[in-house]
Amino acid sequence: MKVTILEKQAGEEDELIVKCDYLDESLTKLINQFKGSKGKMNFYKDSKIVFVEPEDVLYFESVDDSVFAYTTDCVYETKSKLYQLEAELPASIFFRANKAVIVNLDKIDSLAPIFGGRFEAILQNGYKVVISRNYLNTLKELLGL
Repeated sequence: MKVTILEKQAGEEDELIVKCDYLDESLTKLINQFKGSKGKMNFYKDSKIVFVEPEDVLYFESVDDSVFAYTTDCVYETKSKLYQLEAELPASIFFRANKAVIVNLDKIDSLAPIFGGRFEAILQNGYKVVISRNYLNTLKELLGL
């Protein structure tokens, strides 16, 4: 693979050009990582809008019709749906663990097999997230297992 870096002209926007025969999964993940790096995310807490770095989020959880973002010391609400977050966040860092949870891979302390062919991820705050069988192969691929 050849990498070329050019200095942009004054007033030009940053640009990423990908030339390839076909867009494989690794290139798609890389592009999503660039697209997903928007900076801080906005959440809601006590009728206020709060800005949080995505890497500070341990996991997102859908409860009833609301989606919550959990950090080590706080819980925030977001107006986004899980499928929207999954599309926006870098796929190399945020992983869909089950139907209701997206987890930050960098915040997993340990993994353990549990019954039914599923796994349990213990996060840095001690919270346990069940990784369903449907998403287990993707997790193993992301972690190189």
